[in-house]
Amino acid sequence: MKIHFVVAETPGNAILKTMDFDPGPLKEDEVLLKNRYSVISAGTERAWLSGNSNNPGQRFPYYPGYSASGEVIAVGSAVTTLKTGDRVLIPAGGHRSHTIKKADSIFRIDDDSIDLLDASFAYIVSFPMLGVRRLRLELGESVMVAGLGLLGLLAVQIAACSGALPLLVSDYDPARRKLALELGADAAFDPADPDFIGQVRSASGGKGVDAVVEVTGVAAALKQALKYVVNEGRISLLGCTRVPDAVIDFYQDVHLPGVTLIGAHTRNRPRVESRPGQWTEHDDYRTFLRLLAHGKLRVRPLISEIVSPEQAHEVYSTILTDRNPPPGFVFDWNLLP
Repeated sequence: MKIHFVVAETPGNAILKTMDFDPGPLKEDEVLLKNRYSVISAGTERAWLSGNSNNPGQRFPYYPGYSASGEVIAVGSAVTTLKTGDRVLIPAGGHRSHTIKKADSIFRIDDDSIDLLDASFAYIVSFPMLGVRRLRLELGESVMVAGLGLLGLLAVQIAACSGALPLLVSDYDPARRKLALELGADAAFDPADPDFIGQVRSASGGKGVDAVVEVTGVAAALKQALKYVVNEGRISLLGCTRVPDAVIDFYQDVHLPGVTLIGAHTRNRPRVESRPGQWTEHDDYRTFLRLLAHGKLRVRPLISEIVSPEQAHEVYSTILTDRNPPPGFVFDWNLLP
């Protein structure tokens, strides 16, 4: 069989490649999967593709992509939880037409009303779910979502479901701010405005916000958040602050006001059993699919363009060069022969 996959063999140069592939006999606990859709996570993939991930494991070739959906086309001899033809979520499988994964990492979609296009967002959605859960929001607490890329726009909807009031957002891009308001935010602000801090404090009753979901991954934005969060407030670090390029006075802005900074990387979550504020990936997948089915969380408004994987180089060039790239590119693997 032939497989197609996106790869960057050198920094900044992602292309679609094709090769012959013989899956051979699967190991007893493995499944062979066919991708239908995969979602680009622009911030993370841009950092890794550019070589600026601030991760000791950074290397090339780099194979981007980690949130997809598709179907099972073969199973190992000991697999009992999945069967050929099952529709599934495919986490960490890459932007590729086919992949082999251990069966216990794959989540079956039992609800036939769920479209695979919507389902392909599941792994990405689990990140802001964790970031918002870690804040342990109380009904009626004020929340700021800082940064309105794909994860931020999802965090807006999740915070709204969690009872945030008022729900505030900030981003440089007016189109993103407008979309966030359509998705449930109560007010939107431009962090470049000279009176930004004052505007946020005013919108939250003069005292500042109770909790912040920091999604920009920019140290300067975290420094701003420390100025508009209340004393003893919480900041969930959902975005990966990869470049420490802003000086933060931790004594004045964290220690004295008693602010809690919460690391919210998806690697730091329960593997087996959910607990308050920290759910497993599979429990978050299950919740995401239920929210989709009930119309309480939407991903279609976040899709900027559905493209053939053959356009990979063009799409990644846009992501690398545009300061505010479109938030939601989706590869449609059905468009390939």
